[in-house]
Amino acid sequence: MIDLEAVVALRAVATNGSVAAAADALGFTPSAVSQQIKRLERGTRVALLERAGRGVVLTDAARQLVTSSATVLADLERIEADLHLAGRGPGADGAAARRITGEVRIGAFSTAVRGLLVDVLPRLRDEHPELRVPLRESEPWETIALVASGQRDLGIVHRWGGVALAMPDHLVETPLFTDVADVILRREHPLALAGAAALTPQDLADEEWVATFDSTICRQWLRRLFDGVSNAPRIVHESMEFENHLELVRAGLGVALVPRLGRSPLPDDLVAIPTVEPASVRGVAAVHRRSQADSPALQAVLDAVRVGATGLDAA
Repeated sequence: MIDLEAVVALRAVATNGSVAAAADALGFTPSAVSQQIKRLERGTRVALLERAGRGVVLTDAARQLVTSSATVLADLERIEADLHLAGRGPGADGAAARRITGEVRIGAFSTAVRGLLVDVLPRLRDEHPELRVPLRESEPWETIALVASGQRDLGIVHRWGGVALAMPDHLVETPLFTDVADVILRREHPLALAGAAALTPQDLADEEWVATFDSTICRQWLRRLFDGVSNAPRIVHESMEFENHLELVRAGLGVALVPRLGRSPLPDDLVAIPTVEPASVRGVAAVHRRSQADSPALQAVLDAVRVGATGLDAA
């Protein structure tokens, strides 16, 4: 009998690219993940990982197992959801019918953590004390991979304009709201003193910028914003924390494009001006596996996220 827990560990290695990264995603030690895969190799009598430099790669047999196991794991999720539904059947009283147990693992980008989930998670804890909702911060591309591979159950992601965000067929996407990013300037900046209601890429072509890392969707959008404008944007400082962006702008070290979601109130010496042609807007959505659509726990968390998103639409 194939050890399904070990299969999940192998899938995590396939998704994250290394044993160490898989262990971080699963909340285990690298040694524990290695032992699970070795146990799987002994049970199947097939080599699943092979050395490649200082890391490992999946063998052909391992890749086949990862692909084939997706259907089995999805079926098990549907069976578990059916069992939870059966346990809340017509014989249950009203209190039992509302009892939600289990675990729903969330992956979300940083501003959604600050601007949405810090309010949603305490309410979920109060309403469903037997429900566990562990959170992991991750970029949208990573979140989709984690949900698709079964390492997270619900993802909160964003997509900017034409920046691609591939969605596997077995995931369901639920739109939540639209967020807006503004250009943050010092109040004495000439563009701020001009009193413009909005700024174009041409207005900003000569500015020095504070931005997130090149691997992020926000950075991809900043580049897309300046399509057709030569030598822009000029990225001078990089930080993953938008709070740092604000402080760097306050210090006179550049300008920044900062989303409104999760943004602290601006100090008096900063101003926020939106962009036009194009507008800097991003759609925020929740994603989960189709096989979990009937899970009461998943639906309870998704409903709470929907309620928490009410009023956040900034477009």
